[in-house]
Amino acid sequence: MEFAKPPLEFAHQLEKLKERGLVIACSHTAAFYLSQINYYRFGTYCWTFFTDYNAHRFWPGTTFEQVLDLYIFDRELRLLMLDAIERIEISVRTQWAYHLSHFAGPHAHLDKQNFNLKGFAHQDFIEQLQLELRRTTEPNILRQIQKYDEATPAIWICCEVLSFGWLSKAVSGLARRRLKQNIADNFGLNETVMTSLLHHLVTVRNICAHHSRLWNRDFTITTKLPTNGDTNTISSLNSAKPRELYNTLVLVAHVMNRIAPDNQWRHRLIDLLQRYPSTNISAMGFPVDWQKRAIWKL
Repeated sequence: MEFAKPPLEFAHQLEKLKERGLVIACSHTAAFYLSQINYYRFGTYCWTFFTDYNAHRFWPGTTFEQVLDLYIFDRELRLLMLDAIERIEISVRTQWAYHLSHFAGPHAHLDKQNFNLKGFAHQDFIEQLQLELRRTTEPNILRQIQKYDEATPAIWICCEVLSFGWLSKAVSGLARRRLKQNIADNFGLNETVMTSLLHHLVTVRNICAHHSRLWNRDFTITTKLPTNGDTNTISSLNSAKPRELYNTLVLVAHVMNRIAPDNQWRHRLIDLLQRYPSTNISAMGFPVDWQKRAIWKL
């Protein structure tokens, strides 16, 4: 097919929404939001309110504010996830550098024998690490590079410039399973669950960082669910919905409780859900009785 849709003025975008049945109380306010959000982006949140997907017809009585509230909810959910993932990433960096350096020295990351050579591209890893070191403007790291004649600084310095994606690979790529379990112990998880969760969280982090829709997302890269360990966590999971966000939230709450026992992350998540009660949380895999499950009991 040849694409033949012309660009629309903001006022015409608004008229199209009205024609499709969306109730708009204040055209001026609605047009302003469309001028800041982008009609196509706003439209992705309209889909859940359609009664006829082919004709893009809204359920009778659907308001612009309802769609906008869902958009705002999703934005706040992404920010909440980024906050948790930042703290998890920093903790993983710390544990990876600590255990690997104590096993094989300050430059253990340079020795390919410390990694699974069948599943980990060690040379690519080192080249990417050196590229990030050349890019850095962090004064402390630059002083370290200038002071010593070495391929890279020590591992506890290098971990600070690693992307979350490469950090996840560097953890799962460790040759010694005991080292991976040492890291996983910090999070109260089995090492296979931990490496799976990190791989999944890289996807979640990228979605959040690129401002894509997180609410009602079906993930292709899912996380392995624990079957032993903390009973409050295991009993709170929803194995019937493996591709939705809910299980991710449970495991993030579990990890946050391990690395920051006094954290308010669960409180903030529950508060967010309560401030937007019309949001369809079943689209995120929340079970009907989720509030009764142990991990959400504050």
